[in-house]
Amino acid sequence: MATIFSRIIAGEIPSYKIAESDKFFAFLDINPMAKGHTLVVPKQETDYIFDLDDDLLAEMTVFAKKVAAAIKLTIPCNRVGMMVIGLEVPHAHIHLIPIIKEGDMSLANPRVKLSKEEFEEIAEKIRDKVE
Repeated sequence: MATIFSRIIAGEIPSYKIAESDKFFAFLDINPMAKGHTLVVPKQETDYIFDLDDDLLAEMTVFAKKVAAAIKLTIPCNRVGMMVIGLEVPHAHIHLIPIIKEGDMSLANPRVKLSKEEFEEIAEKIRDKVE
């Protein structure tokens, strides 16, 4: 059975898409740690990120870098933090989270609540800056 991320990539489940290539897909996390919190996933369904082929993992990091640059241009922050946990969904993914300080990356922090309109506006603004 396809993972939820594969279903999002296929368009079976709606998402707030940020960027897409032939190998990767980036979209806003619907339970964000901060405005602009984005997930980057390979289209190849692989559970553990370190099981990805070395070249694909390197390409994924470069794709994530482009998305992170667009996030930083859009969302006021000091940095865009990168986190890989990989337990919540059995599909490799990178979290890109706009942060002001290190503590902003804590999983214990309350999640940000956004309306559909806010998600759409954020996605559009970031998407417009992805190169």
